Formats: sequence, structure tokens, C-alpha cells
Amino acid sequence: MLKPNIAVTGSTGFVGTHLRKFLYEKNIPVISLVRKNHHRISEKNITFTDLGKISKIECDVLVHLIGTGSQTIDSDYELVNVQQTQKAVYLCKKFKIKKIIYVSGLGVSNSTTLGYFISKLKAENLIRNSGLDYTIFRASYIVGPDDPLTQNLDKQIRNGQLIIPGSGKYRLQPISIDDVCKIILIASINKKLSNKTIDLVGPKTISFENYVKKFNKSRSQIKKISLEQALHAALNNPQKALYGVDDLSIMVGDFVSDHKKLEKLTGLKLKIPIL
Repeated sequence: MLKPNIAVTGSTGFVGTHLRKFLYEKNIPVISLVRKNHHRISEKNITFTDLGKISKIECDVLVHLIGTGSQTIDSDYELVNVQQTQKAVYLCKKFKIKKIIYVSGLGVSNSTTLGYFISKLKAENLIRNSGLDYTIFRASYIVGPDDPLTQNLDKQIRNGQLIIPGSGKYRLQPISIDDVCKIILIASINKKLSNKTIDLVGPKTISFENYVKKFNKSRSQIKKISLEQALHAALNNPQKALYGVDDLSIMVGDFVSDHKKLEKLTGLKLKIPIL
């Protein structure tokens, strides 16, 4: 297997951290593009570079993982999901990086009205229209140690009760972080994935209710609340709400896809994530 030089934005987030570890184990050189003053972790084959002070990058592929699924006064979808993607495209062109890999979201479409999805679609279009070789992955829930959904459910368990908004019958199609790291590496070297938008989904769908029940190994109390109650909490007390407004819209959207297309393109047999 060829060993490309890879630069990664968002390299200290959940996916980025696991990707760094995976590439380290494969002895693949990585340039980790981080925010100013971020703590540098000592890792072999990993070069940490301040995003705001880049004077030179020598790499074959940029994996763009910067993104946000929630908005605050200081950080909104346009600023993070769109403008940071614009910067990533600019870096690729300036430093002659030929390939960009972007992790978008399952459910993004031209007909979407959700703010989060609109920002992701704008980011996708910036990449598609850039003239660069690209692979865009529309990811379902990526799960593994310390993933955001796991952290949320763990927090609820510590508080003594797991909450299911609405019916809980809407489906998830989680994909293992281990598979995601393998797929990103394959996309960086395999031309079969060039200039494609691919749904990044696991091999099995599961209702949110069943997902919570399987996760609930401590047998904590599970309580259903109406979507109206959940939305009311998200709107009126977003800091303490268990689910944000867009979280709820994405969750109940019942977004699923055909995993066999992903397996055919990558040559991987996808694993069912262990809860």
C-alpha cells in the first residue's frame, strides 16, 4: 500500500484523534492542523502546525474534519462549517495539495431546510466546485470510545435516567470509528473514490429506542418524553438540554442508506459497532 503524506484539520476532535492514532500505527506521516495555543501531543510521525500561521505544507491529501453540530454566540454553522471549509480549499490550492477528503452529514440534500444541513451542503459545494480531487463522506453516527453520542448517554446514566425523545422508533445507522479511519485512508489512495459523494454508514440499522436499551448496561431508568417537551427544553434552556434543536431534527429524520455501496467501493466488510 502506498503511504501518502496526510494533513488533518480538526485533528483533536473525536474522529481526528482516532485517525491520528490509526495513521501513527500505519507509520504514515501526518501534519496535524490545530488551533492557536492548542496543547501539542508528542507523537511519532505527527507534526503539529498552527492553522493561523501556516507558511508551508507538503502533503498529498487534506482530510478536513473541522465542523460543528451546534451553534453559540461565538461559533455558528456559517463560521465553522462553511468558512473553515473555504479556508481548507484555499490551503489545498495554495500549497498544491491535490486531494481533499471531507466528512459531511447523512441527510444532507439540495432540499434540506435545516440550518446544520444547509451549512454542510454549502461546504460540500465549495469542495465540488474547487477543481480539486475530492471525496465527500456523508456520515451517520460515528461511534467508538468517547464519541459524542456515547458521552451524552453516559452523562444521562450518571444523572440516573435515560431520555428518549418522541417514539424512539426512528432509525440510526452507526458506523465504527475503526472502519471510518480505514475508509479515510482508502479514499486517500484509491481513485475509485475520487470525485464521489458517499454515504458513510454501518451495516445495520437500529431504532434509537433499541440503541439506548442495548447501551444501558447499568439498567438505568429509561423515560420517554414527547418531542414537544424535548424541543421546549432545547429552545428555553439550551445549555442544560440533553438534545439541541438540530440534534432532535437529525435524530428523528430517520436517515439511513445502503451500506453495500460503501463496502463495494472500499473493499471492506463493515463491522457492526459494539455498544
